[in-house]
Amino acid sequence: MSAVPEVQNTTTEALAALLDGGEGSLVTLVAGETRVAAHRAVLAAASPVFAAMFAHDMLEASCGQVSIDDVEGPVLRLLVAYAYTLQAPQLPDTAAQLLSAADKYGLSALKAACERQLISQLAVETAAATAVTAVRHSCPDATRAAVAFIKDHLQVMATRGWADAVLEYPQQVIEVGSMLGGPPAEDSSPAATGGGSTPNSDSQPHSGHSRTPAAAAPPTSARHTPPPDDAAVSRFRSLSGAERGRRLIEAAKVGAVEEVRLLLAAGADVGARDGDGETALHWAAGRGHAVVVRLLLLSAASDPNARDQWWRTPLHWAARNGHAEAAAALLQAGADRGKTDEDGDTPLDYARQQNKHHLIEMLTQR
Repeated sequence: MSAVPEVQNTTTEALAALLDGGEGSLVTLVAGETRVAAHRAVLAAASPVFAAMFAHDMLEASCGQVSIDDVEGPVLRLLVAYAYTLQAPQLPDTAAQLLSAADKYGLSALKAACERQLISQLAVETAAATAVTAVRHSCPDATRAAVAFIKDHLQVMATRGWADAVLEYPQQVIEVGSMLGGPPAEDSSPAATGGGSTPNSDSQPHSGHSRTPAAAAPPTSARHTPPPDDAAVSRFRSLSGAERGRRLIEAAKVGAVEEVRLLLAAGADVGARDGDGETALHWAAGRGHAVVVRLLLLSAASDPNARDQWWRTPLHWAARNGHAEAAAALLQAGADRGKTDEDGDTPLDYARQQNKHHLIEMLTQR
């Protein structure tokens, strides 16, 4: 017997029991300013979570009122309506929130219905949010569908929805990224792009010897970490401006997120350059440290189109090495995909030369 007929049977019995339930059979669910009166028996029949709550006579329930956390009023009303009707509403705008509530209260049939709705309404702007929701709430079908959609529409990683997902749910984005296959875990060989010397040092973002993992710094957000330590910031402020700039570049090379945050708070110059004319943004983009890229771009003085001595921009290096998330951050910040290096090559040319299919698609989207 499937789950839905079983719930239907128990709910029918619960509705029959209401005939003699009396006034004590009612409970008020509260979500913010929203208050919804419902019968305990119906809620308990539909949800094992409510059933356990009422069976153990929790303090709130015994007083006839239960506060519902993390569920908005309109979603709570839909949840209660489902408990009575066993009919999932066809409301695309609330599918994700209703799925979350259904998962929390053990309404498996409603959760499955919401999962199907999410799959049916996949779009470029919402795919990242759908993927995160699916991973957070263990929805295998929606996870597979969202990952497949993003693979077919890599411009998703250049949307505001993707950026918001990186900021709000970094661990889930990492998981989605691993399912996508992601960019290569190390910088690729520079190959031949014409003029300009390319040093062999491991410290260069365009060096074929660099083996810094692209995922060394997991996506996270400055606003989700503690504020910079005042003492540490003061120590960096005591350094000369040139030294702060040098250290910022060194931190960007290795994806040292916290040190970058401290240096920026201490007033480090994001426009500082090394001997090859490369900024911290060049290094972070070339190594695939997307979190550092986003931190650097928060500065009003940051230039996403800065050129090194070969006229290469940070987007050139992100494209060359297959770092889609870093490229997406640069594009969102206004990086010009039409900029050319000293040989007339654009970031798209670099991506094609290195056969970086995900970057090719991203850079050809308008």
